[in-house]
Amino acid sequence: MKNRQIAMLGGLLASAVVTAVITLRQRGLFLKGEVAQSGSEPDGDAPSRRPDAENRRSRQNAQVNGIRMSWFEEGAGVPVILLHGIPTSPELWREVIPRLSGVRALAWEMVGYGESIDEGRSRNISVACQAEYLASWMHHLGLERAIVAGHDLGGGVAQILAVRHPDLCKGLLLTNAIGYDSWPIASVSVLKAMAPVTRHLPRPLFSLLLMNLLSRGHDDAQKAKAAYHLHVQPYLDRSGAADLIHQIECLDVNDTLAIADRLPDLNLPARIVWGEADQFQTIDYAQRFVRDLNAELRCIPGGKHFTPEDHPDVLAEEIMLLVKSTHASGKRTPAGAPGDAADAETK
Repeated sequence: MKNRQIAMLGGLLASAVVTAVITLRQRGLFLKGEVAQSGSEPDGDAPSRRPDAENRRSRQNAQVNGIRMSWFEEGAGVPVILLHGIPTSPELWREVIPRLSGVRALAWEMVGYGESIDEGRSRNISVACQAEYLASWMHHLGLERAIVAGHDLGGGVAQILAVRHPDLCKGLLLTNAIGYDSWPIASVSVLKAMAPVTRHLPRPLFSLLLMNLLSRGHDDAQKAKAAYHLHVQPYLDRSGAADLIHQIECLDVNDTLAIADRLPDLNLPARIVWGEADQFQTIDYAQRFVRDLNAELRCIPGGKHFTPEDHPDVLAEEIMLLVKSTHASGKRTPAGAPGDAADAETK
């Protein structure tokens, strides 16, 4: 019976791959030689795996409670922590960071994601655990209070951090974030249910699935293509689909449900930025966050899921408005931030 079920799931997967190919061809994203394989080079018009923008950023590493943690850092001033989701990494914020001014931008890499995939293999990397890993990292850096911006799973991490460690969070920005019972999305649930098959997917098929997922979450086809090349590579450099399935198997909706009734008690500056056309995290959840957090809402007409990549100008503007509002609220400048450049930029 088990073998029969696996065979049926394999048939469903094959159907999904065919659908993905058709969809991607229609959108002009699936080109000859486009699907990355381990050790292959991207097309000439695709971004290299180590773009110049990354060279200008500073990737930092530190051992925190026995875990090698990694992050990008740029600038000086009020600390702004940027959190990514699945299947991305701190690279999600690559176009937002240069648009920020007077802040110390720290794009933290969740344990078990991106270049830190290896650190997550023997650990629980649930959203709730990520919030505790993040808190430990902040204590390690001496960041007593920071503005925290989160996308997708990172938004869930940000909510849990704010509830369980209110001393660490000075302001909260959520963009197309998970919350309440909004997740896991259907695609992720299917991948989890098909884990006996999907964790052993050949790399070309795995690449197709990841390309399809990213394509459906972008409203800009070229940015979807660039995002694919950046985000697929850490998986292909390691165990491919098996690493994605480990990430998925650690997800538990109870992590956000457990703190949902405490969101109205946070009483901190908050802003919500949402792509209105997101089919993964729909706009009704943004409106719920607005009510519970007493937050400002910025809708992006036609915007889909991966807002930091498709609309970096909007995200940067909203982050700076949050910096300004927290400064105006009279809260003290966070410890651990080198300099106070944000004061001059946000007055």
